[in-house]
Amino acid sequence: MPATLLDDATRAVLDRLFTAAAQEGPALLALRDRFSGDVDVSLAPVVAEAAAEIYMPVAPEVGRLLYLLTRTRNAALVVEFGTSFGISTIYLAAAAKDNGGGVVVGSELDPSKHAKAREHLRQAGLDRFADVRLGDALVTLADVAAPIDLVLLDGWKDAYLPILKLLKPKLRPRAVVLADNIYTFKKALRPYVEYMQDGANGFVSTTLDIADGFEMSVYTG
Repeated sequence: MPATLLDDATRAVLDRLFTAAAQEGPALLALRDRFSGDVDVSLAPVVAEAAAEIYMPVAPEVGRLLYLLTRTRNAALVVEFGTSFGISTIYLAAAAKDNGGGVVVGSELDPSKHAKAREHLRQAGLDRFADVRLGDALVTLADVAAPIDLVLLDGWKDAYLPILKLLKPKLRPRAVVLADNIYTFKKALRPYVEYMQDGANGFVSTTLDIADGFEMSVYTG
């Protein structure tokens, strides 16, 4: 059976979104300069508003890695923090579909991005495999059922660790946890990386030298 990732509809949506995202370089750099320092997680709504029209996508090679890891893990339940316009969600949902009908539970704080992500998933023919929730991820993801097979963290950086701890009791043994932008937001994400690389916390973890830095962790609990 051909991989859904190679379907014409899926590829067309991804190509269109990546083309649009490629035009936002100056706006994205300005946003990173504004919010890359020490800022409190309470500013997340401010950032969401400032970034309402900015894609902030995973790199294509990261998207393919997401697909491959989700397939390899045969993940039935994937949780995503920071859906944005849904590019990463498309990769994850394509893999969930190819795994036999899993689901991606995502969370997006901005209403406009939430609506556009759902529409992009529909255009890609993957809306049945994604449940993108609107609101604060610490609320919207609190009732996700166990067991979770794979987690992607790609939203507000200071929230990575709180969300990981929220989801940790529901992780399946050998669940994969992935976190983007490790290099870009090195200072903000240092506590997260230190926690994940401390074996006492139940993970084996390493930073992959791909795109903006990608922390890959496996839950040993």
